[in-house]
Amino acid sequence: SRNTPRLHTDGTRGHQAGEMVGGNNPLARKIRQMQTFFGLPVTGKLDYRTIDVIKMPRCGVPDIANYRLFPGEPKWQKNTLTYRVAKYTSSLSHAAVDKAVEMGLTAWGTAAPLNFVRTNTGEADIMISFETGDHGDSYPFDGPRGTLAHAFAPGEGLGGDTHFDNAEKWTMGTNGFNLFTVAAHEFGHALGLAHSTDPTALMYPTYKYQHPVGFRLPKDDVKGIQVLYGPRKPGDRGPYVPHQPLPNPPNPSDPDRCDTLFSFDAVTMLGRELLFFKDRFFWRRQAQMPTNLRPNTITSSFPQLMSNVDAAYEVAERGVAYFFKGPHYWTTRGFQMQGPPRTIADYGFARNVQHVDAAVYLKDEKKTLFFIRNEYYSYDEAKRKMEKDFPKSIVEEFSGISGRIDAAEEVNGFIYFFSGPRAYKYERDKEDVVNIVKSSSWVGC
Repeated sequence: SRNTPRLHTDGTRGHQAGEMVGGNNPLARKIRQMQTFFGLPVTGKLDYRTIDVIKMPRCGVPDIANYRLFPGEPKWQKNTLTYRVAKYTSSLSHAAVDKAVEMGLTAWGTAAPLNFVRTNTGEADIMISFETGDHGDSYPFDGPRGTLAHAFAPGEGLGGDTHFDNAEKWTMGTNGFNLFTVAAHEFGHALGLAHSTDPTALMYPTYKYQHPVGFRLPKDDVKGIQVLYGPRKPGDRGPYVPHQPLPNPPNPSDPDRCDTLFSFDAVTMLGRELLFFKDRFFWRRQAQMPTNLRPNTITSSFPQLMSNVDAAYEVAERGVAYFFKGPHYWTTRGFQMQGPPRTIADYGFARNVQHVDAAVYLKDEKKTLFFIRNEYYSYDEAKRKMEKDFPKSIVEEFSGISGRIDAAEEVNGFIYFFSGPRAYKYERDKEDVVNIVKSSSWVGC
């Protein structure tokens, strides 16, 4: 037996016990619920018909108890959603995957006032990928047949993301598993629908081939999606614009990143993006200059950190990043936390050090500099130990830097020191500051 994921109202995941338990009643009750759901004779026993249903290839979102909408009825608070295929399958050409995905989304867009815009870069509302086995979201795939795919209810972070098991043979026809059929079903979850008990519905949990051309959403699914978003009216359809995500309207509670006194708490690379942290929020910036960055809440991607990150740095060649908050630090691989927090005493700081102001990893030296008030330490990442003769004075070692350092990052060989509303570009060969810009210019102001 196995645990089955339950999707919570905010699109995050917990676990609903699904293992065998001692005594007859709890298991029998689960079997009866399942038999009721699938319209089988309700016996509470694992008879042949029930076992046949269990063996059918299916979606990896659970069926029992939540028929149409997820608990709390999560939905997208906007009508134009971006999507991106981040990882393709080896079974089909990219063009075939793109077509199946587009048709799967269009099926829902014909019934509700939703428009879908494709992007090839950055973070989209609905991130689509083909994954194998354990792929980092706590719900590993099980190889051929069994669970075909799963998707997360609307919300920040993982919300809306849709994963397909790459171990399956994906096709555009009737051999193997038809990608349009499974994608259209999963996008129902990504928009807020749970499984339907109606065997004719697209949102019924077991696989049943649907012909993509001329597909019309069954009545039960139309009802479900319209409960969430209302019906599509004649003037609703916006133009389909590939590769061009539309800007999102600002949320009144979003911090004003263009305020003249704006400063950051921490800055780090994470993969190919720069992350800028401030209070409860962080911004993700691709290498090219940002034009429209929206803040994400820290809890949506790093729930353990909550808010107010003191410092962060990434050791890209090890594929890990470290986040500091008070006397503790957390390790991540990408956006996945690796275990509980540890104490910063691990690094060998002086005993009176209870927090870090800023940290920056220097690629060539393989050393991390930690800034604490008016001093800094140097930690040798290769030897995993603090260097001797530290701390040293920041003012004496880094000419031109004044004020407390909030954050630091190495970009293209320069160190950028963020101090209040200013960012200092420090050239290490000249050992001097060569430019000063507004901190907020890094997030498009």
